Amino acid sequence: MSEAAARMAAPVPDLVLEVTDLETNYYTRDAVVHAVRKVSLEVERGHRVGLVGESGSGKSALALSILGLIEPPGRIAGGTVRLNGRDISRFSDRQLQRVRGKEVSLVFQDPMTALDPVKTVGDQIVEAIRHHRPLRRAAARREAARLLSDVEVPNAERRLHDYPHQYSGGMRQRVMIAIALANEPDLIVADEPTTALDVTTQAQVLDLLERLVTERNTAVLLITHNLGVVAEFCDRVFVMYAGRVVERASADELFARQAHPYSEALLRSVPRPDRLGRGPLPTIPGAPPSLAHLPAGCPFEPRCPVGRGLDKCETVPPPPVAVGDPADPVIAECHFAAERYA
Repeated sequence: MSEAAARMAAPVPDLVLEVTDLETNYYTRDAVVHAVRKVSLEVERGHRVGLVGESGSGKSALALSILGLIEPPGRIAGGTVRLNGRDISRFSDRQLQRVRGKEVSLVFQDPMTALDPVKTVGDQIVEAIRHHRPLRRAAARREAARLLSDVEVPNAERRLHDYPHQYSGGMRQRVMIAIALANEPDLIVADEPTTALDVTTQAQVLDLLERLVTERNTAVLLITHNLGVVAEFCDRVFVMYAGRVVERASADELFARQAHPYSEALLRSVPRPDRLGRGPLPTIPGAPPSLAHLPAGCPFEPRCPVGRGLDKCETVPPPPVAVGDPADPVIAECHFAAERYA
């Protein structure tokens, strides 16, 4: 079954975000860098979707493209981004400012650089609230204290007066989530929100995001390279490589078996306690291709244990192939997806 046929056969979900054939390029003096290459994905209301891949695969560029935050020399070159049914990829900057923080919010990877170091945490949360809601400052400050309390910051009223450097890394991330929640958005895009945190704090942040999904029916697009986090948190997973989504599946399906060799290689590279003392950790040989000089065929071919050196893989870009359950197919861009999944 083709990807288009699979989509037509499936019931129409309550989509918060629908990205179709999105392209983002960076135009340098020497070459055009194809950071996002005709990517399509969907996020349903109240669902937790993971976007995974190595560094440089295009995950953060995709997140910034969705929110219209690509800066020169980058430019969105094609495709559409529909948020709650509206094509926001055609919005002006002023229209996008009314959408960002209200219908969709972004939690940045590094809260220390995302937060303003010369403003108190309370002032920054109040600013986010008043940008979209007609509240007086005193009412907005009470709301800010409530938000800090909701994300489990102790002594929330008092800590409104503190500056970002007076918070720990985990607490700064909670502040970022509080700002993201200030106007009860339908979608939170979380870009590596647990990368710099210890394991205990990671679990606390994931528990907080889980509670948001359950209590507020908020959708979350979680961008990460940590497959352990994906296994714990996500309903569906999109795997990116060289600016493309090369596999999409439910989390259960992806971790049970992989249709794309890259997804399998990623999972094999995850450190596991039962492998300790059994030789070197499996790795993916080589490096991702340059997004300015992409190969003619499959971009994973030079590193692939299945297709390396095969003429078809070297010269023909693999089309998306739907395998598995027709009602909820796994879709992989691999010439051998059907054989691998049989």
